[in-house]
Amino acid sequence: MSKPPLIAVFDVGKTNAKLTLVDPALGQEIWSVRRANEIVESPAGPQLDVVAIETWLLEALRSAPERERVAVIVPIAHGAAAVLIDHAGEVIAAPDYEDARFDEVADDYCALRDSYSLTFSPHLPQGLNLGRQLYFLQQRRAGEFRRVAHILMYPQYWSWRLSGVMATEVTSLGTHTDLWRPHEQVYSALARKQGWARLMPSMRSAPERLGAIRASLAAATGLRGTCEVACGIHDSNASYLRFLLDREREAFTVVSSGTWTIVMANRGDLRRLREERDMLANVNAFGAPVATARYMGGREYEAVAPGAGQPDVAALQVVLQRGAIALPSFASAGPYAGRKGRLENAAGLDGAQHAALATVYSALMTAQLIESLGAGGEIFVDGPLARNALFAGLLAACVPVGTVRSYAEGGGTRVAAHLAGLPAAAVGALQTVAPLRIPGLPEYQANWRHRLEQPP
Repeated sequence: MSKPPLIAVFDVGKTNAKLTLVDPALGQEIWSVRRANEIVESPAGPQLDVVAIETWLLEALRSAPERERVAVIVPIAHGAAAVLIDHAGEVIAAPDYEDARFDEVADDYCALRDSYSLTFSPHLPQGLNLGRQLYFLQQRRAGEFRRVAHILMYPQYWSWRLSGVMATEVTSLGTHTDLWRPHEQVYSALARKQGWARLMPSMRSAPERLGAIRASLAAATGLRGTCEVACGIHDSNASYLRFLLDREREAFTVVSSGTWTIVMANRGDLRRLREERDMLANVNAFGAPVATARYMGGREYEAVAPGAGQPDVAALQVVLQRGAIALPSFASAGPYAGRKGRLENAAGLDGAQHAALATVYSALMTAQLIESLGAGGEIFVDGPLARNALFAGLLAACVPVGTVRSYAEGGGTRVAAHLAGLPAAAVGALQTVAPLRIPGLPEYQANWRHRLEQPP
């Protein structure tokens, strides 16, 4: 009897790329490997290093155990990113959204945007609005932009590189791009007027299989030629989807962590969104808008706690007793982006204590975002923060309502199976996280919030 099929999940985050083999029949990840991503300089400005990532991917697939069992590859990638392709299939540009030069066209671009009430896409710095990246290239590198034949959202760039079939998918298109109106489910007036909408391939759903892998890819990796490629999805929406599959009609909140900490409130009220606080509507895999708030959590954690210290309760107690505090913001985006981040009473903290300070800061920020959305129901934590020994318990202690819960192993494999169109084993039971009751924490939180109300 032949062994059941495997799924290869190719996840390209802003900081790392990861390839994971998933056995949906067992509900387990059986192998994974990752690399750190880099930004490369070019005449067109800082670029995503798509060439190096692809080279690494091919080698990773070639070295993967039981690669001949891989039936479907599922691409997942971060938002605010697209790759521009010419008629010959060559990359013209793969801009990095943190290129400060995009701010040079901010005023002119702002005048062209659809209103926030239509796109729920806040006006963001640098290239965090994908539309501003496209406008900059159209205005400042017009000769190159005239060669553009296709604009591919980042997950669909990878599905095209793997399958040879181009597609557009709504979760990336609806991620603060200024290019999509989620209530109407149409391209924005900006995208149509500037001619960008016509450069987008046809819309496909995230789980839809685009076709078999390229013959050259099969030859280079040892994958079967019948292995197919799914259309792919935006990374935070992949995290959100694992919980949405079982409770689409319920109110719940997902905290998706990584370079960004993104809070998505299912059945949240879009009227609570405030553009000046970097609140937005993401668009889920079924095309519905999702009330969202976020900050650059991974980047800010590293700013507060550089290095590899691990937090523990003893370290947290030292932080609270000393009144060590981190006040936002340590990144260019988020609800407090206009403030300059600072640490107080933190001199002399060791690695574990800095990690505890960064963890309690992350919990306080996340609780603030959950409250700003008026989110209800259970709260699910996903990504690196779910592996932090203190975070979920601190969050449970800091939110006024809502039970913090987490999956045992198997939650991620189920969403991979859904995106691959394969049956999966049942996931483990949800686990309730007990609030971390530490003396002085309520007073610490109240002081932190009071400080936020003061002028920066």
